[in-house]
Amino acid sequence: MKDALRGANVVIGVSGPGLLTAEHIRLMAPKPIVFALANPVPEIMPEEARKGGAYIVATGRSDFPNQINNALVFPGVFRGALDHNVKRITDKMKVSAAHAIAAMVKHPTPKKIVPSIFDKGLAKAVARAIR
Repeated sequence: MKDALRGANVVIGVSGPGLLTAEHIRLMAPKPIVFALANPVPEIMPEEARKGGAYIVATGRSDFPNQINNALVFPGVFRGALDHNVKRITDKMKVSAAHAIAAMVKHPTPKKIVPSIFDKGLAKAVARAIR
């Protein structure tokens, strides 16, 4: 893992709890981005990632900033599919939905790169992206 992380800009964890340390993050490029998405315990806790120099940290947990969760997309995808009589969700639609989600954050900061799943208009924005 150390070899893979050396000089890396981003690490996206979707594996298991506690697999990364601050030492691992220190191996990465300046201002590394850490998506520690194992749930309920991420690969590295946000405080530990920041201790290692992480610039942006996201987890799957609602008790930390930047929650990456499929609830960002649902029910908007289903609403959009129903509204537009879509039979198959394509990769293009998924990318459109991702852009719609990103556009919800007008002034991103390291602690706010995605909207909350409770942000008003999120589901509607995603639904509009599904055509």
